[in-house]
Amino acid sequence: MAVERTLSIIKPDATRRNLTGKIIAKFEDAGLRVIASRRMRLSRAEAEAFYAVHKERPFFGELVEFMSSGPVVVQVLEGENAIQKNRDVMGATNPEKAAPGTIRKEFAESMGANSVHGSDAPETAANEIKFFFRDLDIVG
Repeated sequence: MAVERTLSIIKPDATRRNLTGKIIAKFEDAGLRVIASRRMRLSRAEAEAFYAVHKERPFFGELVEFMSSGPVVVQVLEGENAIQKNRDVMGATNPEKAAPGTIRKEFAESMGANSVHGSDAPETAANEIKFFFRDLDIVG
């Protein structure tokens, strides 16, 4: 397996409930390392730009509103098969269908307020990481 990097976002529902440390611990316990991290608040324009791929979907406006509603923690995670491992740790988008022990099963409030975002492919991960971090910010 190859060492990969992926983007992780701890969403406003989770930061509001002070779950950042518990969520990061789940990633680290799964063998992922946090090699860049920043707490920030997305502007509406930043959320629209980041989620532009969903612009034509009916949930786009609600997603943008939610993601700009409070602080998020953006991170670069690194490890063996990091993209899939991150997705496994997050669990299914719908928390009702998420496996026990996953972040979304334990912490999500709803399908929209599901506590975390993670890249879904190597190309997506590279683009999403560049959206938030300069190369100098990533300390592997």
